Amino acid sequence: MWVFGYGSLLWNPGFEVAEQMVARLDGWHRSFCMRSIHHRGTEAHPGLVLALDAEEGAHCQGLALKVAQGHETQTLDYLRERELVSSAYLEKTLPLALSDGRQVEAVTYVIDPHHVQYCHLALQEQAEIIATAVGGRGPNTEYLHNTASHLFELGIEDADLKWLSQEVYRLTAV
Repeated sequence: MWVFGYGSLLWNPGFEVAEQMVARLDGWHRSFCMRSIHHRGTEAHPGLVLALDAEEGAHCQGLALKVAQGHETQTLDYLRERELVSSAYLEKTLPLALSDGRQVEAVTYVIDPHHVQYCHLALQEQAEIIATAVGGRGPNTEYLHNTASHLFELGIEDADLKWLSQEVYRLTAV
């Protein structure tokens, strides 16, 4: 069983990973298009978290994470509890192209574009929200910076996340 990580799963998978490899998912792009009312914000002050938003011609690079053999059921249970807390994500099995040329099917969490937590905001508005929101798993800034730094370490270019990280650092500088 493979899982596609494009946000916090990059730096905090929460399950035993037997193999990981940079991978590409076609037809989707990474975006701060989900309001977070649990993990990185509250209902009173929602934060933003990444989701995969469908877009023709788009692609997203992330990590394919192979679940350790014998841990598939408990991993899926864990991921569903973690990712489906508000039903804004949909669980799909989607094709990934691994950087070594292999093709695999991976459990992937994508945004439900009809869910109330779905949003499309300008990058500056995203930065302003992320700079101040805090939820049950900590500050929204931590989520952004961890994701941006792990993408950089993996050699994955994401211009929007790079800009957001720099802007949030600017907004939160003392």
